[in-house]
Amino acid sequence: MRKLFIIFLVSLCSFLLGCETTNTDEWLKVGQDIYGQVAGKPLTQQEITAGLKQALEVGTNNVVEQIGRRNGFYRDSSIHIPLPDSLAKVQHTLKKVGLSSYLDELELSLNRAAEQAVPKAKKLFWQAIEDMSWEDVMKIYNGPNDAATRYFKKKMAPALTREMYPVVQRTLASAGVIKAYDKVMKEYYAIPYVPKVKTDLNDYVIQQTLDGMFYYLAKEEAAIRNDPLKRTTELLKRVFGEK
Repeated sequence: MRKLFIIFLVSLCSFLLGCETTNTDEWLKVGQDIYGQVAGKPLTQQEITAGLKQALEVGTNNVVEQIGRRNGFYRDSSIHIPLPDSLAKVQHTLKKVGLSSYLDELELSLNRAAEQAVPKAKKLFWQAIEDMSWEDVMKIYNGPNDAATRYFKKKMAPALTREMYPVVQRTLASAGVIKAYDKVMKEYYAIPYVPKVKTDLNDYVIQQTLDGMFYYLAKEEAAIRNDPLKRTTELLKRVFGEK
């Protein structure tokens, strides 16, 4: 079939150029060259690996830039961090005595902490991308639109949680969360006979931050796979344009 196609190209070229075919071997070489240009070279293992890793690096960078800034969480209804369920009783009680503004301040602080913590996670994602095996690459490359996001959730969530914990802990303090929380609980416990409340804000903010990152990473991943305009480099165009 390939040979017939080459012969067809040779004949077409001869007709269009008005050339006389006197050297079959020479024209066969011309046909092979044309075929190579038309069909393109097959993707190599190195190209697929580099292309997928580049796509994931571009995606994570876009996500970090989008949500790792002021109001990246707070003003985004898709990933806005609400107060934890454990503070619902506190909120209900303080609202009765006109102190709900303390909870509003705390909720804002939680989102600010997430916005500050996100950039710290980028290098962890990039290291995980760099460490991907060829088997991981092919499973993701041939997988569904969110295959890489699923991979990150399964392989990275525990490690990310461990690595981010001290970062979030410091960020919570610097963003005013601890101060705001202490203020809320002081007002709450000043009310007689209220039930005890226990909340781990560190774990809560880490989980909400990761959920927000994964949410938009899945969107970025799907966009690069399906939208040619999102393939901003020649390598991405070649690797994902071939699929």
